[in-house]
Amino acid sequence: MFDHAYGSYMKYAYPADELMPLSCKGRVRGQEPNRGDIDDSLGKFSLTLIDTLDTLVVLNKLDEFENAVRKAVKDVRLDNDVVVSVFETNIRVLGGLLGAHVMADLLRQRGERMQWYQDELLHMAKELGHRLLPAFNTTSGLPYPKVNLRYGVLNPLSRTGTESDTCTACAGTMILEFAALSRLSGESVFEEHARKALDVLWERRQRGSDLVGTVINIHNGEWVRRDSGVGAGIDSYYEYLMKAYILLGDNVFLERFNIHYSAIMKYISQPPLLLNVHMHNPTVSVRSWMDSLLAFFPGLQVLRGDLKPAIETHEMLYQVTKQHKFLPEAFTTEFRVHWGQHLLRPEFAESTYYLYKATGDPYYLRVGQSIVEKLNAYARVPCGFAAVQDVRTGTHEDRMDSFFLAEMFKYLYLLFSEKSQLPINMDDYIFTTEAHLLPVSLSTTQPPCQGNITTITFSQEEDLFTHSCPSTETLFPNNPSFAKTIRDSYKYLTGVGRAFHPLPVRYDSFMCERKGVYRVKLVAEVSHTTEEEEVIPHVVQLISPPFLGRTVLTAGPAKFGMDLTKQEHGVKGSIVKASPYTACGPVENSAELKGHIALALRGDCMFAVKARRLQEAEAIGVIFIDHREGSNSDETPLFQMVGDGDSTEDITLPLVFLFSREGGVLTAALEDHHNVDVLLLSKERQLGNDKSERPVGMNIKLRLAEEEELDEGATRGPTLELVLEKGEVLIGEDVDVGQQRSQQNKMCTKAAENVEAEASSEDSSKTPHSNSETDTKP
Repeated sequence: MFDHAYGSYMKYAYPADELMPLSCKGRVRGQEPNRGDIDDSLGKFSLTLIDTLDTLVVLNKLDEFENAVRKAVKDVRLDNDVVVSVFETNIRVLGGLLGAHVMADLLRQRGERMQWYQDELLHMAKELGHRLLPAFNTTSGLPYPKVNLRYGVLNPLSRTGTESDTCTACAGTMILEFAALSRLSGESVFEEHARKALDVLWERRQRGSDLVGTVINIHNGEWVRRDSGVGAGIDSYYEYLMKAYILLGDNVFLERFNIHYSAIMKYISQPPLLLNVHMHNPTVSVRSWMDSLLAFFPGLQVLRGDLKPAIETHEMLYQVTKQHKFLPEAFTTEFRVHWGQHLLRPEFAESTYYLYKATGDPYYLRVGQSIVEKLNAYARVPCGFAAVQDVRTGTHEDRMDSFFLAEMFKYLYLLFSEKSQLPINMDDYIFTTEAHLLPVSLSTTQPPCQGNITTITFSQEEDLFTHSCPSTETLFPNNPSFAKTIRDSYKYLTGVGRAFHPLPVRYDSFMCERKGVYRVKLVAEVSHTTEEEEVIPHVVQLISPPFLGRTVLTAGPAKFGMDLTKQEHGVKGSIVKASPYTACGPVENSAELKGHIALALRGDCMFAVKARRLQEAEAIGVIFIDHREGSNSDETPLFQMVGDGDSTEDITLPLVFLFSREGGVLTAALEDHHNVDVLLLSKERQLGNDKSERPVGMNIKLRLAEEEELDEGATRGPTLELVLEKGEVLIGEDVDVGQQRSQQNKMCTKAAENVEAEASSEDSSKTPHSNSETDTKP
């Protein structure tokens, strides 16, 4: 699998940053349609090659590694006039260069190969580090989110430096790479800046809850988004506090991590779920869905030694993958798809690897096997592996991110490998968040930077594991069933492959073998199902000449702003493009937008941020257009736009979302006719249909029980009862007792067969609605 992915990149894409596996060509920034923030990873520095270098060593491909290092040294330039993400460039490129340098240095010391190597990768890493440093030129010490590799920040030629916000993970995920660079190069400036950024985040935590928010202002340190979780926007900040202690041996990082971890387990972890809460009021959950990036957290909990919740959350994630083939980019707390994309993210495989190493339970090898099989079945294409645009439809996206090679294959290969099969001892290294390898010996063999040691006084209550990672051999000796006993209660969480639970009284002993007349109650417990969150389609109808209402574009709704389903005649107005088109900076054409419906491009900031800016410009509505080239409502399910974690009650505009193809129709109309009037309204209104009353869904569970048992539990909520009295028969009316017994025995035999069939399919990964299954439940 690795050879297919890496070979396709080298054959069809190199020296481009990424492979486009459907087009069988490289993605070069500026030559392909702009994808907004996604493209900030691309810096014209052969991203995928550099990100993959130390994976080649782990997979024992040492000849390929040596060739790849030669290519990187000869071909890669780091001074390109490109604006890149500081966070992504740090973890992927700087981390990739450092990990590869460590591997090259090790192979050189062994004397077998790489004898020509003269620390070229370390020199490249140092150059890149200096090119990232201008991002830290803020009053707070928090870095700008973007930097121009050639011109830095705030330079007239840099095209960046106007940003005011960054995510917590973006500012807090620098310490491993920057500290390693300082220790290896002897230049303390990198570690100093990374530590300063972590100090600011620590100081700005909410003191009552010890939680941090998701987005922070880089100039004044004020929180911009106050929702707190362990997924996107925060994830690797927590990871790097723990791993910085392991790599550098500085107690301050462990102390901070432990305080945060206690808060996470108090407010965010509700096993098996990981919620998002408001940092100032952490008992309030701010959204009903989880994102796939939190799948790394069970692995971090293993490092912490907290195995029980790690096993619980991992099992929940595994059940979601069984239901949807892959982890959707976001899924609801009822395990339905919220965002259907799957970008071949490695976090679930990462946690699977950690849990296998911690427990030795072969169950996790089977989980790894399922990951491998699904990647081959649903993501493999002739020129590599393609991301899945929507797990519900299986459509592909022309995208293979570099982390797929850097992380996914590394974790899967290590999961299935024995120590003796690996060219290095993995216990000597710590993984960065991009799975690059840094030696834990850095804390002892390389002196800490002058004036850069933080001291902190620990509380008196220290235990065996205060300064070390817990040993599973000490905690769980000779207990191979430890993980299984925890998993079992979550095994059928999503309803996939649900187990057969024996009835209180078995068919054979109760219904078929007893003699005489008896009374049976058939009880059905009735409960309302949780309604699937309905996405009501909206439309943008072009009503000015020459369209006159004949052009109708399908649009998605928002969870905030004006509710168009309650507007009988919709909202009408002329459309005007916002400037800037993303509406993430100050609006430059407020006078033109006043009294009109604004067009704005998705990306760069949250929908709610754009809506507030355009509302302040006195627009009367907003149409957001997807920045993903080629997306359309025929192939991609509609979704509801969500807010930014804060209250959105101040937003009163009507808001709708068009996919790229439909948006193209609208923007083309504007270019051709200049004055285009549209009507925004609910599709049901447009079609003239009233919203019909929907039937109530129910779950009905049946069980047989003794009459006495039923009487005792009669207060257990609403029930349906079928009572068979003396003289009544089960089948037909004109049947004698012998025939009745015969019919009963046939029923018992059939029921037993059904029970057996259901029990034998207990571990089936098919969904309950699979067309290929016949319904054999008794």
